Amino acid sequence: MVKTYRHESVYCLAPFDLIKVRLQNQTEPRARPGSPPPRYRGPVHCAVSICQEEGPRGLFRGAWALTLRDTPTLGIYFVTYEWLCHQSTPGGQNPSSATVLAAGGFAGIVSWAVATPLDVIKSRMQMAGLKHRVYRGVLDCMASSVRQEGLGVFCRGLTINSARAFPVNAVTFLSYEDLLRWWG
Repeated sequence: MVKTYRHESVYCLAPFDLIKVRLQNQTEPRARPGSPPPRYRGPVHCAVSICQEEGPRGLFRGAWALTLRDTPTLGIYFVTYEWLCHQSTPGGQNPSSATVLAAGGFAGIVSWAVATPLDVIKSRMQMAGLKHRVYRGVLDCMASSVRQEGLGVFCRGLTINSARAFPVNAVTFLSYEDLLRWWG
C-alpha cells in the first residue's frame, strides 16, 4: 500500500518538480532592454513548452530518479527520528522538546545525505531535455556524471541541503509531536 501510494504520488508530483527545476535553472536575464526574453514566462508556459518540445512524456523526465530518491529516504527519515528519540528519552516518557528538535533536525540531515546523490541525478535528467542531452536512464546518467566529474559529483548540494534540513525538520517534528499531545 505505501509503496503504491508513494509511487503514484511521485508520478503526480514529478511534472511539478520538473517545472520547478527548469524554472530554477533558467539563466536568461529578465526584463533588460534589448535582452532576449526568458525561455519560460512562468510555470504554465514551462509545462506547455516541455510538452511541445519533448512531448507529454517530457513532463516525467527524471521521475524514476525522483522515485528512487524519495522512497528509501522517507523510511530512513522516520527510522532515524524514532531511533534518536528512543535513545535520548527515558523509558515510558515522551521526548522533550529539545530532543524532538535535535532528532528531527538530524533525521533531516541523514535523509538528505542519502537523497542528495539521487537528487543530483534527478536534476541532471530533468535538465537533459533542455540541453538536448539525453541519458538512456538513471544508471547512464550516474555513469556519465562520474566519468566526467568524479564521485564528488554526488555530494553537490549536500551542505546546503543539510543546512536547510536541520531547522525545517526540527520544527516539523516539534509541530507534529505537539499536535499529537494536543489532540491526545
